[in-house]
Amino acid sequence: MQTATPVPPVAARRPHAVVAPHGTRIDEYYWLRDDTRSDPEVLAWLEAENAYRKAMTGQLQPLEERLYAEIIGRIRPDDSTVPYRRRGFYYCQRFETGREYPVHARRAGSLDAAEQVLLDGNQLAAGHEFFEIGTLAVAPDDQRLAWAEDVVGRRQYRLRFKDLGTGAVLPEVIDNVEAAVAWTADSASVLYVEKHPETLLGYRIRRHRLGTDPRADQLVYEQDDPSFYMDVATTKDERYLLILAHSTVATEVRYADAADPELRFRVFLPRERDHEYYPDHLDGRWIIRSNWQAPNFRLLEAKFGEEGDRRNWRELLAHRNDAFIHDFELFRDFLAIEERSGGLRRIRIRPWRDGAGDFFITADEPACTAVLGDNPELATAVVRYVYSSLTTPDTTWDYDVRTGARTLLKRMPVLGEFDPAGYVTEFRWAAARDGTQVPVSLVYRRGFARDGSAPLLLYGYGAYGISRDPNFSIARLSLLDRGFVYAIAHVRGGQELGRRWYEQGRLQHKLNTFTDFIDVTRFLVRQGYANPRRVMAMGGSAGGLLMGAIANMAPADYRAIVAQVPFVDVVTTMLDQSIPLTTNEFDEWGDPKLQPWYDYLLSYSPYDNVRAQDYPAMLVTTGLWDSQVQYYEPAKWVARLRACRTDANPLLLRTTMEAGHGGKSGRFQRYREIAEEYAFLLDQAGLSR
Repeated sequence: MQTATPVPPVAARRPHAVVAPHGTRIDEYYWLRDDTRSDPEVLAWLEAENAYRKAMTGQLQPLEERLYAEIIGRIRPDDSTVPYRRRGFYYCQRFETGREYPVHARRAGSLDAAEQVLLDGNQLAAGHEFFEIGTLAVAPDDQRLAWAEDVVGRRQYRLRFKDLGTGAVLPEVIDNVEAAVAWTADSASVLYVEKHPETLLGYRIRRHRLGTDPRADQLVYEQDDPSFYMDVATTKDERYLLILAHSTVATEVRYADAADPELRFRVFLPRERDHEYYPDHLDGRWIIRSNWQAPNFRLLEAKFGEEGDRRNWRELLAHRNDAFIHDFELFRDFLAIEERSGGLRRIRIRPWRDGAGDFFITADEPACTAVLGDNPELATAVVRYVYSSLTTPDTTWDYDVRTGARTLLKRMPVLGEFDPAGYVTEFRWAAARDGTQVPVSLVYRRGFARDGSAPLLLYGYGAYGISRDPNFSIARLSLLDRGFVYAIAHVRGGQELGRRWYEQGRLQHKLNTFTDFIDVTRFLVRQGYANPRRVMAMGGSAGGLLMGAIANMAPADYRAIVAQVPFVDVVTTMLDQSIPLTTNEFDEWGDPKLQPWYDYLLSYSPYDNVRAQDYPAMLVTTGLWDSQVQYYEPAKWVARLRACRTDANPLLLRTTMEAGHGGKSGRFQRYREIAEEYAFLLDQAGLSR
């Protein structure tokens, strides 16, 4: 007896006019948008899609379970982070066997002292299908704690407080805030960022005094330009509180003495389009990372009180066309600088003393990443950093600037028979159609033959200047061990090759992101890394936009695509300023209320360019409570693909009903989603047995 083929749900077509200054478009699936997340018809359709996906992948359930067991079987169940010291306490996170959430703890004076539990995520998560601690900040007196938690997945955090002396959780709770908090020097109050109730953008800075009613919290600053994000922070020396307003192309910082009872904030430097700057403070001077006359950023210093006039800024580290300054960390005797050069991230040390030259902490592999770790103390000669590559698990080192000695503190344990020497990583350059050389990071199991027979998973992102570094993944081993080649296309729109690389992949150059990815795909096939009929692609969020674009532009190049929380309804979203992120991102994508941008966005928007053609097999994911890319974008996209496509390949939509942009919470639960995605890819590669 043959089993009936599952029938996909068919979304009703209800034409809705999306009116814009430069054209009206008809969206037949607009009805799938429900801002309340409670419409029974919409929820029923999403559940029907989930049921269809389960039915279509039923035969893969044993493989999913094997993959999940493999992945979590490599994870040490009682793992912990490397402790770091701050004001005499050693802080760490640890996991208990069988538990999903970390325990945040500290020890006073030494690592042998009794442990004090600050927060137990498992207790706080009880009764919630989703739980995340977004930030955790101990007060300067070390006796009070503030933390921000999300119990929905929509990144609308609630701020809570704890007395560390008594262990009592304080009664006041502040809802709908960003995951950022800054303590005043007297440990009696905090600054936080209030979110707008509709757009969810942080727009007000308030001060809360512990023990008072949050409804009476003082308004410190209100942002009237919705293109700016808001944040609060403390300088590393804890002397000053900072209010940071930042957009795609500009920054404005305010500062106040953390010990000033009135918190009288001053503007560091007024905002100016195309100037981004990020200050920190040390010994009466400001150290500033700035792109003023320096597209790849440079480091400057200014005496306290002279920061408001750039003529007073003195250069510490000059701009270079071939190196991008990503970040820096202050120490009493030196600077540690995260720099991108040659497509990779590494750490430069610059001593303060005259005549001492700069030098790099040595890397060990051709495609690797070195990032600064937890370094809260100024008066130390030791820099903590984390090294990783596609073959090397995250490895925490202490580097002594005086002697050059490196101390290995921890390498992320991988249980089982894992041996880094069993895998090979490469760093290649692929020619794009305009002649630009695009960097590519690759990894595969040793013994791989470049004969054009292997399956390939190519990952891409390419937006916001965010670089996708070649980092280790404990889950990815399940693909590599089954013969997959894994590659990252460092396409334009990221910042791997500096600010120019970002500029060439945004606004009117956005198409470069998509064509770069396609050209890297074809390069890898020509070079024998992959069978052209076994090429898979994956990307999430803005990388999901990339997936939607290549599905329309070059569907024959891909056997399967996994589009995670994809931003695919570009024009409609960018026209709607009530949606979170829209107003902040006109300088990333363009404003479709203006004719040139309307036409350009419309030319590549995945939802608007779905047409009658064969598409690859596709698994599309979303979260009902996603605040970054609303669930209805991928939902509508799948509905339109079903109606238009001419192929019979699997088209599956997974909506996680109890999560947002990042998927399920919990240490192990998130790997169930990865196992499902990997099973889908292995099946399409003919490796599901």
